[in-house]
Amino acid sequence: MKQKSVPCIVYRGGTSRGVFFKESDLPKSRSAQERIFMSVIDAYNPSQVNGLGGGTSHTSKVIVIHETDSKQACLAYTFYQVGIGDAIVDSAGTCGNLMAAVGAYAVDEGLAQIPSIDGVCEVIVLNKNINRLVRLEVPVVDGEAQVDGDYLMAGIVHTGAKISVSILSPSGGKTGTTFPADTRTELVMGGQKVLTTISDIVNPFIFVNAHDFGLDGTESNHILSQDQHLLTQLDTLRAQGAVAAGMSETIDAAKEVPSIPKIALVAPPRDYFTMSGIEVKAEEIDIIARMISMGKFHRTFAGSGLYNLASTLLIDGTIPNECYTSSEKKQLQNIRIGHPDGIAEVTVELTQDGKDVAAVGLDRTARRIFEGRCYVSSWL
Repeated sequence: MKQKSVPCIVYRGGTSRGVFFKESDLPKSRSAQERIFMSVIDAYNPSQVNGLGGGTSHTSKVIVIHETDSKQACLAYTFYQVGIGDAIVDSAGTCGNLMAAVGAYAVDEGLAQIPSIDGVCEVIVLNKNINRLVRLEVPVVDGEAQVDGDYLMAGIVHTGAKISVSILSPSGGKTGTTFPADTRTELVMGGQKVLTTISDIVNPFIFVNAHDFGLDGTESNHILSQDQHLLTQLDTLRAQGAVAAGMSETIDAAKEVPSIPKIALVAPPRDYFTMSGIEVKAEEIDIIARMISMGKFHRTFAGSGLYNLASTLLIDGTIPNECYTSSEKKQLQNIRIGHPDGIAEVTVELTQDGKDVAAVGLDRTARRIFEGRCYVSSWL
């Protein structure tokens, strides 16, 4: 039997890459759609050599574009995290990096109100995973999303045109509240009690202090990834946190949803070297963070996690807040997060009382890489 083909477009957004499909080009059956996603990315092989994935959580992604009657948004979309060596398609979370690519897609496909002269196009889209509006400021040249520019973001070697991303009212997308188990939650790991913060801002995250694991936060990804005992400990906490937050009824059920909540180690600022060998000084950052995604330490830090961490850091009583040494607290503030490959700056706008988040955003770049038809194996 011949392979079947489906139209698709590949975009990089921030430090992620995803395959974009139009809902109208896909079969109506959700199971059939998932089989297509797993075949195109190659969920079945850890290397993903038989598809378009790259063997990492930030390159094993799919976006489906939907038409919408919303008066505010020009399109709606759903994000899917595809398994790596596992036949999994998960839409429980979202991707903060690919939001920039969705903005570029809206411009390139003529779905946004493009200005008559070159400039910045404001694009509003609806993220169906978290049911939140996302505002994107996309630079436009000759009616298309601008690619070239002088903005250099950590994790990408070349500069590009800056796309500003803002998620409006980002809290409680999955649980209905910012802190589903209060600002501090005590979980148990191997008979030992560990203080955590479970925060539902854009994507649910569990934050733990690296010091509780004998770490200072500057350890390289290579060292951390070799520590299977640490990975097991953190996954145990992740599953317990999912139950404590009411996201899963049992530990086993939590393990069936590996994409959320994610878990991250945080620590106060210290000097360290990035994966690229560049020195980051303590005074250049507000916090150090390392996160796990789909069972592996992330090469940089997920965009959705950057949003969450920067917001949580500014709220009193949280684990990230205790790592924050600055006494300054303004309604609108830039937070500098030191991750394995550099520094990410996130803009956080708090509510008037300073107890929740009104909006959160950061700057990314994006690039359209490929447009064509992807082939789906006949044995599916």
